[in-house]
Amino acid sequence: MEPDVLGPPYERQTIDLGTDDEGPVVATLVRRRADRPTRRAVLYVHGYVDYFFQTHVADFFAERGWDFYALDLRKYGRSLLAHQTPNFCRDLGDYFPELDAAAKIVRTDDGHDTLLVMGHSTGGLVISLWAHARRDAGIVDGLVLNSPFFDINAPWVVRRPLAAAVSRLGRSAPRRRLPFGLGTVYGESLHAEHRGEWTYDLAWKPLAGFPVRAGWLNAVRAGQRQLRAGLDIPVPVLLACSTRTFRGTKWHDSAALADAVLDVEHMVRWAPRLGRHVTLARFDGGMHDLTLSGPAVREKVFVEVGRWAEAFLAAGPTPEEPTPEVPASRAPAEATTPSAEAAATS
Repeated sequence: MEPDVLGPPYERQTIDLGTDDEGPVVATLVRRRADRPTRRAVLYVHGYVDYFFQTHVADFFAERGWDFYALDLRKYGRSLLAHQTPNFCRDLGDYFPELDAAAKIVRTDDGHDTLLVMGHSTGGLVISLWAHARRDAGIVDGLVLNSPFFDINAPWVVRRPLAAAVSRLGRSAPRRRLPFGLGTVYGESLHAEHRGEWTYDLAWKPLAGFPVRAGWLNAVRAGQRQLRAGLDIPVPVLLACSTRTFRGTKWHDSAALADAVLDVEHMVRWAPRLGRHVTLARFDGGMHDLTLSGPAVREKVFVEVGRWAEAFLAAGPTPEEPTPEVPASRAPAEATTPSAEAAATS
């Protein structure tokens, strides 16, 4: 590991992935250790037009006795090289090698027994497909999906017939730029130089995103079709999303209180296709990246994730940590399915 751009206590390791048709390919694994030795770890995977900068997420887990890792996928963030098309892939399975390598580092090299994998947006779709593909390998113990990209946020005629035509273009001309993009509303709602509270590298996460390529859209649609046909993820899954979708193309204050990128009802609809043990949690006022929502909302998100992990991954103190004494009058009730905001699906 070497020092990361975030500074101490963050460090990073470059994962060599060989070459593709553009040249050398790498991924980057960022690590932030908990204060005490632990055998539990979280692996975080970002979304599209994204990279890991959410240090408050790492702090949340580290303070609760989890070592935190974040993976910048190939051609994203720290892993984006000068000769590469930003954020491009032809198949979501292209990301499985870096996920495999990161999991090996976390579980084997660094000696963790429990691995919780957390994915946002496109990252949530990617890790779902990967967890399904590796379901017999015993790599993953639980998944947290933060507003996963389970369908295209557009009317049916765009999601299906038109997208199918674009996908055919993606096979013949994969790097063809498409005449639409993400817009700036979501970026404005996040960055501190605009209407948000977060500071991050706009070269790695531009306000309006990178150009959308036909091959990338084809890859996403293929992954979404596989999900909708049904996956078999054998470990507990928490799917978290907002209660509302913002559909405007220009700024309105309500954009900061809703998912301004995806349709949250798509996430709810397809959640049961993930596997046999899925918990759904929805947050009023949540943004697309729930962990970047307003302070009150993201606090609820963290509470829910923490309770879910305690309930389903037995995430109590590690053997190296003494169990704190709790006065009888304040002893917590036995852990159950997370709070009333969460509804179990199967």
